[in-house]
Amino acid sequence: MRYGSPIPITAFPDFDAVKDYVQTLDGEGFDFTSTAGHVLGQPSGTNPQRPDRQYVGPFYDPMVTFSYLAGITRRIHFVTAILILPAWPTALAAKQSAELAILSRGRFELGIGISWNAAEYRALGQEIHGRGARLEEQVAVLRQLWSQPYVTFEGRHHTLDKVGLNRSAVPPIPIWMGTESGEKALRRVARIADGWMSLGDPLPDIPRLQQFMREAGRDPAQLKVRGPLVVGDDMKAVVDRGRAMAAAGVTHLNLVAPPDRDPRAALPGIVAARKALAQSLR
Repeated sequence: MRYGSPIPITAFPDFDAVKDYVQTLDGEGFDFTSTAGHVLGQPSGTNPQRPDRQYVGPFYDPMVTFSYLAGITRRIHFVTAILILPAWPTALAAKQSAELAILSRGRFELGIGISWNAAEYRALGQEIHGRGARLEEQVAVLRQLWSQPYVTFEGRHHTLDKVGLNRSAVPPIPIWMGTESGEKALRRVARIADGWMSLGDPLPDIPRLQQFMREAGRDPAQLKVRGPLVVGDDMKAVVDRGRAMAAAGVTHLNLVAPPDRDPRAALPGIVAARKALAQSLR
């Protein structure tokens, strides 16, 4: 089992608090941390059907933030959760991901998704329609750019003519997908992802996802699965839930504070939960 806790970036206006939070995670044996990849925010109330945390911000740039944090930590991995890949130029995402993987000595993992925010897509000069198909092609291009010095590729969304990063030793960069539980999304994960980050309770969907992987000719045991685990005051309930998630096929437990609690105040409980879970799941 791998244990992580996200950077609650919108709750930390002081970047020193982010540094202290992640260094604590690193020192306490956590395996990963993550942050969202929104570029732009909008005023509260713009999208009343969504909670403010999903679009208001401010959001730190994950590539810049992780580059800094990689230099002041020793072991923890950094995961974008999520980077809205279809809104990005693929070559730029490839370049920044590769540089961060090299700088961190293999501690960067790319979590991607498609998002719902048409305004952000428009502001970034991208079309929101067809973003799922674009993402699939982007994944293919990313993997070529990371593994070959120069790439020739002709697709629906990309034309590369003997261009590339010209890097000979990019550490492996796992590609996670953060999705809801619709069949189309899960089948995309089953076909091309290295890991799945559930946006809700993953347990009802893991059997379906495993079946979709078998249908795609892939071994379900090779897929990493990250699930959220809220750490409240009842430690026995936290451990019992973690054991149930592990038994269902979750490989990465993402320990989060209750939504009504300041993450900094909740951090000692999150650290205690990791220790209790690690002992229970040996």
